Amino acid sequence: MVVGEMLEEVEVLVIGAGPGGYVAAIRAAQLGKSVTIVDKAELGGVCLNRGCIPSKALISAAHQYEAARESAFPGIESTAKLDYKKVQEWKQSVVNKMTGGVQSLMKGNKITVIDGEAFFTKPDEVRIMHENGGQRIKFQHCILATGSRPIELKSLPFGKRVLSSTEALALDEIPERLIVVGGGYIGAELGQTFAKFGSKVTIIEGLDSILAAFDKQMVRLVEKNLKKYDVQIETKAMAKSVEETENSIKLTYTNQAGEDKTIEADYILVTVGRRPNTDELGLQDAGIELGEKGLIKVDAQCRTTNPNVYAIGDIVPGAALAHKASYEGKVAAEAIAGMPSVVDYRCIPAVVFSDPEMATVGLSEDEAKKEYNSVSVGRFPYAANGRATALNATDGFIKLIADKETGVLVGAQVVGYEASNLIAELGLAIEMSATLEDIALTIHAHPTLGEMVMEAAEVGLGSPIHIVTR
Repeated sequence: MVVGEMLEEVEVLVIGAGPGGYVAAIRAAQLGKSVTIVDKAELGGVCLNRGCIPSKALISAAHQYEAARESAFPGIESTAKLDYKKVQEWKQSVVNKMTGGVQSLMKGNKITVIDGEAFFTKPDEVRIMHENGGQRIKFQHCILATGSRPIELKSLPFGKRVLSSTEALALDEIPERLIVVGGGYIGAELGQTFAKFGSKVTIIEGLDSILAAFDKQMVRLVEKNLKKYDVQIETKAMAKSVEETENSIKLTYTNQAGEDKTIEADYILVTVGRRPNTDELGLQDAGIELGEKGLIKVDAQCRTTNPNVYAIGDIVPGAALAHKASYEGKVAAEAIAGMPSVVDYRCIPAVVFSDPEMATVGLSEDEAKKEYNSVSVGRFPYAANGRATALNATDGFIKLIADKETGVLVGAQVVGYEASNLIAELGLAIEMSATLEDIALTIHAHPTLGEMVMEAAEVGLGSPIHIVTR
C-alpha cells in the first residue's frame, strides 16, 4: 500500500470497458446498483477501437470498391479510384462515433469511469494505477471483462513488418504483397479485404482447411471467391522463420509435402488466435482460479471461485465473441442483483464477414447426428430465390437441421449475401424451440432473402415448392 492513497468503497466494480464490461455496467446500473468501470485503454475495448467495428468498416469499403471497379451488374459500367488514407479517416470516424456513444451511455446511466490499470490486492480490493498515481477501491461485487490480445508466435515476433490485426487495421497504405499466417475468421476476413483492395495475398494455414470450424460446403464458396482475387491458400503448412529487410520480409514455411518454401511480402499478418488477459490481474490474491489455457473458471452465473467476483467474455471458456461477452455481462449483472439468470449458449450465433458471408447457430449437421437418433435437413439455394437473383448474388444456401422425431430446429447455417442478418431469425427459432413446421407455416414476404428460411424448412419437411428434390 502506498501512503496517502485513500480507500474508496463501491458497490459494483467492472474491470474492462469492452462490449462485455460496458454492457455489464449498464445492466447493473439499470438494476439500481452504483457502478464504477475501469479500463487501461479506452471505452469500447478492442471490439469498438481495434477489432469488430474498424474491421467491418474496412470490409464494407472493400465491397464498395470491388462493386465500383468490377461492375458486377450487366449494363452498368464504372471506374474506381482508391484513396486509402481517406478510407482510413472514414473508418476512424466510425470508431469515434461508436466510442462516443458508449461515453454517452456511461454518463446517462451515472456510471463512474476511471482510466487506469487495475489489479487485485485482496479478495475484495483492487489497486488502480493511472497517470495521476494510484488509488484503492474496495468493492462489494466485481465483474472482470479484460478481454484478450493477439497471440504472438516465437518464430514471428511482432515488429515493423510482422503485424497483428491491430496494426493491420491501421495501415495507411495497401501493401502490394501480404502474407496472412492463420486462416481462421480474422485471417480470412482481412486477407479477403486486402485482396479486394489490390494486395497479392497468401494465406498460410496449419490445418487442412481455412475456416476449419465451419461447414465444409460453406467454406468452399469462400475459397472460390478468394481464388477469384488470386489469393493463394497453403494448407497443412507451418511458418518457421522470417528474415526482415528495410523494404520487405521473407517467410520460410513448411508446406504439406514437407518441403521448406520461402515467400516474400511487404508485411506478414499473424492471426493464429487470441490470448486471455488474465496474467496481470493478481488473481491469486483474489482467490480466483484459472482453468485450461489461462481461462477463468466460472459457474452458470459467470461467478468465479471468489463468490463476489464474476468473469465474462474472452477470459472465460467458450467462443471469443463480442455478443457472447455482452450476453454474459447481462447475466453477471443480474446475478449480482439477485436474479436467477444463468447462461445458455445454445443460440449464440457465429458470423464470418467473408465474401460470401457465413453464419451459424446451434448445432452443425454432424453434431446433430451425434446427439439425436435421426435428423431432418432442409437445404435451399440462393440461386432459386428471386430476390437473390435480382441482387445478382446467387452464391450460397441456407441449411436447417432438426430433430426428426420432434421436428424441433436444433441448428442452422447460412452462407451467402446478408447471412449475418438472416441468422437472427434462426437463432430466435431455436431459442423458442420452433419446429420446421412452425417455420414453414410462417408467411415470409416476397420477394425477400428471408423467404429462403421458409423454403428450407419446407425442404426439411419433404414438401419443397421452388426446387425439385430427389
